[in-house]
Amino acid sequence: MASPAKPVPLAGIFAALADSTRLRLLNLMAGREVCVCYFVEILGQGQPKISRHLAYLRRAGIVTARREGKWMHYRITPPPDAAAASILAATLASFRGDRKMQADLAKLNRACCAPQRLVVPEGAPRPALLTPPAR
Repeated sequence: MASPAKPVPLAGIFAALADSTRLRLLNLMAGREVCVCYFVEILGQGQPKISRHLAYLRRAGIVTARREGKWMHYRITPPPDAAAASILAATLASFRGDRKMQADLAKLNRACCAPQRLVVPEGAPRPALLTPPAR
């Protein structure tokens, strides 16, 4: 039986949000699950660097991953702590007014609709929109 997730102190949440690459990754994951290969292409950074940032977000308790064959899929998981969840939600909401974040989303949307435009490995799964949790 897996042990329950340890709460991350607020300082850990702020540290996770204190990097522009990690913010861009969160922006791309907002409301969807994304394969790491899309992050590499859209952000123009190497896979090891992207993976280090994703690991940081996982340790902070705001991102989870699942493996499907050789592909790793990442999604945002709101922290159980109400204050941390509020900080994450406010951060994600702030991306709507940021041109660079919107440009990243436009690239992701183009990749989903026309994957041949980006250099994405053959057979890479398309990002899947997540359904909001039932309340």
